[in-house]
Amino acid sequence: MPSDVPTNTKSHWWSSPYLLLTLTSLFWSLNWVIGRAVVGKVPPIALAYWRWVIAVLIMLPFAIPQIRRSWPLIWKHRGVIALLALVGTGFHNMVSYIGLQYTTATNGVMLNSAIPVLIVLLGVLFFRQRVVATQVIGVAISLTGVLAIMCKGHLETLGTLQFNIGDLIVLGSMLLWALYTLMLKWRPDGIPPIAFLCVCGIIGVAAMTPVYVWDAAHGMTIEWSWPVVGALIYLGLFPSFIGYIFWNKGVEQLGANVSGLFVHLMPVFGSLLSWLFLDERLYWFHFAGIALILAGIFLTTWFARQPVLPAGEE
Repeated sequence: MPSDVPTNTKSHWWSSPYLLLTLTSLFWSLNWVIGRAVVGKVPPIALAYWRWVIAVLIMLPFAIPQIRRSWPLIWKHRGVIALLALVGTGFHNMVSYIGLQYTTATNGVMLNSAIPVLIVLLGVLFFRQRVVATQVIGVAISLTGVLAIMCKGHLETLGTLQFNIGDLIVLGSMLLWALYTLMLKWRPDGIPPIAFLCVCGIIGVAAMTPVYVWDAAHGMTIEWSWPVVGALIYLGLFPSFIGYIFWNKGVEQLGANVSGLFVHLMPVFGSLLSWLFLDERLYWFHFAGIALILAGIFLTTWFARQPVLPAGEE
């Protein structure tokens, strides 16, 4: 079934696509924090490379039997799988970490919030997807909540924000992720999720290896320490392995447009994590922004219960 048509099959609460996408946003919020924290200690290409090496190593014991059983299907659809791997599990992360070398985490999270808009625009322009008014309104309401948090309740300060080359690079990675999310509709049926992700991870690592070797040969090496090791293990386990499984499953059940909106939860988690671990205060605009984000997500997901067919399908 195409991923832009939500399914209505029964599932346990712990496998709800809404919960899976919410947890994914939590995992990815910490990913941005860690990615910025290790600047100067782990080069961006090495960070992306070892993140997926670790993810693949974690997946292999579970995935090998499934890959063997599904190999004829994997080989038949090798072109589509390779494309998804290169866009989503290879160079997307590399581009994100490169951009974080030159911009702030605040700008990075704000630009990350462009993903739902990019998904809708690219879906209409290139994937013949049809959007309904409630989706557009939901995205707008949720995006307003993101901007309220980023601008501390003063939206007029948007005009004073300055963007640099790092912001453009991060925006490029957001474009890749929007494309990956939309292209998940081409994911072959019958391949188990872990097997699919592991194969994509292996292809992504293979594609990044020459770039990583070249980068290391030019002196871009890791300053190893236990915090760095812990950061890499977290990135390999949660944002890469578990997060991608959850995201792919959520997109399969809810469609790209609805799933993309859950990215707006990242500023929410960012604010709460800063309060919990960095002793930063929460202000009125945090709660107002969170309320708007949740309202936009609720509006979009509530009306998404009816299937939304791509343009041309009746």
